[in-house]
Amino acid sequence: MSAKPKAAPSAAPELDPVDLYNVRAMLSDEERLVQDSVAKFVDEQVIPIMGDCFEHERFPRELVTGVAELGLLGSSIHGHGCAGLNGVSYGLICQELERGDSGLRSFVSVQSSLCMYPIDAFGSEEQKQRWLPSMAKGETIACFGLTEPHGGSDPANMKTHAKRQGKDWVLNGAKMWITNAPIADLAIVWARTDDGIRGFLVEKGFKGFTTATIKHKMSLRASLTGSLFFDNVVVPEENMLPNVVGLKGPLSCLTQARYGICWGVTGAAQACLKDVIEYSKTRILFNRPLAATQAIQIRLAEMARKITTSQMLSLQLGRLKDQGIMQPTQVSVAKWHNARAAIEVARDARDILGGAGISVEYSPIRHALNLESVITYEGTETVHQLTVGRALTGINAF
Repeated sequence: MSAKPKAAPSAAPELDPVDLYNVRAMLSDEERLVQDSVAKFVDEQVIPIMGDCFEHERFPRELVTGVAELGLLGSSIHGHGCAGLNGVSYGLICQELERGDSGLRSFVSVQSSLCMYPIDAFGSEEQKQRWLPSMAKGETIACFGLTEPHGGSDPANMKTHAKRQGKDWVLNGAKMWITNAPIADLAIVWARTDDGIRGFLVEKGFKGFTTATIKHKMSLRASLTGSLFFDNVVVPEENMLPNVVGLKGPLSCLTQARYGICWGVTGAAQACLKDVIEYSKTRILFNRPLAATQAIQIRLAEMARKITTSQMLSLQLGRLKDQGIMQPTQVSVAKWHNARAAIEVARDARDILGGAGISVEYSPIRHALNLESVITYEGTETVHQLTVGRALTGINAF
């Protein structure tokens, strides 16, 4: 009995230079739809204006409506006008937005993970109904007040404080490096009280509450950053988050935001790699394109390796998140690795572009400068390394 002839192997699909492991094939239909919708928005409305926004230090507020209409604000929250998407979808949103610019992804991260999340997780039903629908529509913009002028990596050394005055609270102190502060209608402010650290919803217009814009930034220029000042600000009792006490409140918010950053920075790296591949194929030096040289191909391969590793870390992290078993230490590994990988890709891409690399006509210099902030905020490399070290040894070396 003769064996049946083997079927001819089908032709392997062409590799995507910014997705060598075909992570897209590992996504659900809904996740791919989310990614495609955001990618289209970024390609058509974000990328064409971001160089100009960066150059002129302008936040593109005209994009907020489109972001909200796509359901990208508070996308992981169920109810209250939010999309109720899973964690991987939120990660893909961040990746595509940061492919456009870190500043826009920062806006969405702050609104969603640092402001809407604590209201949903720790707020009263009245607070949720009052704020979440308008925040999901982009009608209310919020900021997150944790970092203080005297120290960013040590939130326990908090000076801002709130004292009871009858049924109200009197808030005094200052916060610094606050994304969205200059345009925020609401600030989620963490302050020390006699009962521990509490969260307060401080509304624009409260007497004694002022903001100031931080100018002359060389990074995140398309994002608005500012300071918050509280001079005997009276905050009603109903504006305190009732269901959390201590640092676990703000730290849980940071975990949500760091998760999004793990994905976001990879989008920035993908944009840089795409730019430099196209450039290296058309730039002719010594009678051949740059891409035909071993040195350039090795450097491009290194970029692809770093991006691929970051993608796999993020996807597994997202699956753990959606199973409800994601740990902060796992987020630290991905934030540490992926931010470092992205900034190295951006810097090398800028270098390969030569003189053209310092122009905002190409994305790498913009992404490289933005990533100088991203690698620092939401936990420096050292903080994340020590977080992992503590998990490995059981010893706190902070």
